[in-house]
Amino acid sequence: MNRKILIVTGDGGESYETLYAVHRFQEEGDTAVIAAPSKRRLNLVMHDFEPGWDTYVERPGYCLASDLTIEDVVVDDYDAILLLGGRAPEYLRNHAALLEVVREFDRQGKWVFAICHGIQILVTAGLANNRNLTAYEHVRAEIEMGGGTYSTEQAIRDRNMVTGQTWQSHPEFYREVFACLKEAELVDK
Repeated sequence: MNRKILIVTGDGGESYETLYAVHRFQEEGDTAVIAAPSKRRLNLVMHDFEPGWDTYVERPGYCLASDLTIEDVVVDDYDAILLLGGRAPEYLRNHAALLEVVREFDRQGKWVFAICHGIQILVTAGLANNRNLTAYEHVRAEIEMGGGTYSTEQAIRDRNMVTGQTWQSHPEFYREVFACLKEAELVDK
């Protein structure tokens, strides 16, 4: 309750993952802050599976305004970071300031949450090494090349990180996310 959660996405971010996260944290009485490469209205997308397709299809999703730029993030102001999936991580993982923000969350022992393709940012930040992680199945090779172990669990916790496979993993992922946040509150008391 009254925690401040940094949610990172950008154009091409998964619409359902973004809105679900914002609403779920708000439901718990937390403040959800959206960070992106620029402060503006973001174009989110929806990924789904269609019969006859070997991979997912992408359609325009809802739009959502970012609250601040990644460069404006002050890690000390937040209790946790959430890296969302969609297509955004394929370019966000090249954002030097974001990689440093994610590393700083980890250095401080704060919670680092990632779902679906958001794990690509963790891997690029060098945080997959010696970790058990899960993600969308086609990110498996990146996890393993980054020194991590891929899990087929819907959601998995490894120390201060929780990762989830896809938006279909929301129940398992957010159960683990909120268990971790509540655990941290008990330790702080």
